[in-house]
Amino acid sequence: MSCQTDFIRELRERGFRLTAQREMVLGVLHEMAGFATADEIYRRVHALSSAVDISTVYRTLDLLQGFSLIAMVEGGDGQRRYRLLIDHVSHAHLVCVACGAVTGAGLDTLQPMLDEIRSHYGFVVDPGHLNLSGWCPQCCEKQAVKASLSHVA
Repeated sequence: MSCQTDFIRELRERGFRLTAQREMVLGVLHEMAGFATADEIYRRVHALSSAVDISTVYRTLDLLQGFSLIAMVEGGDGQRRYRLLIDHVSHAHLVCVACGAVTGAGLDTLQPMLDEIRSHYGFVVDPGHLNLSGWCPQCCEKQAVKASLSHVA
C-alpha cells in the first residue's frame, strides 16, 4: 500500500498522526472498487469499529483529498463520491446526472477538445479535476424507452 506510505508522510509533514480510524478509512478505500459515497465508506468502517463516526470519515476523506490521494466527484444526484488514486493516471470523470454513476475516461479521447480549449481560450484544463456531466448508457436507454412509450399514448 504505497498510498499508506504517502499518507503517513503527508500527515507527519503537516503535524498530524496516523490514527487507527484514519488507517481504517484508508484500508476500506483500498478494498472498494470504483467510487463510493461517504455513507458507503462509513458503513464499512463502522462494521470494523463502532467507535468510528461519520464525521471522522468525512475529516479523513478531506485529508486524503488535500493530499491528492483520492478523487472526489459530485454526482448528478448531489452526492459526493470518492475513489483512491492508486495509479495516479490523469483521466476525466463522466458523471451521470440521472443515476450518479461515475466512469473514468482516458484523456486520449478528450485531448482534441482540451487542445481546442487551450488554443481558443488560452485556458489549460487540469485533467485531474475534469468532470463531465451527462447521461450514462443505461439512463440514455431508459430515456429512449420512456420517449418511445410517450409517443404511443
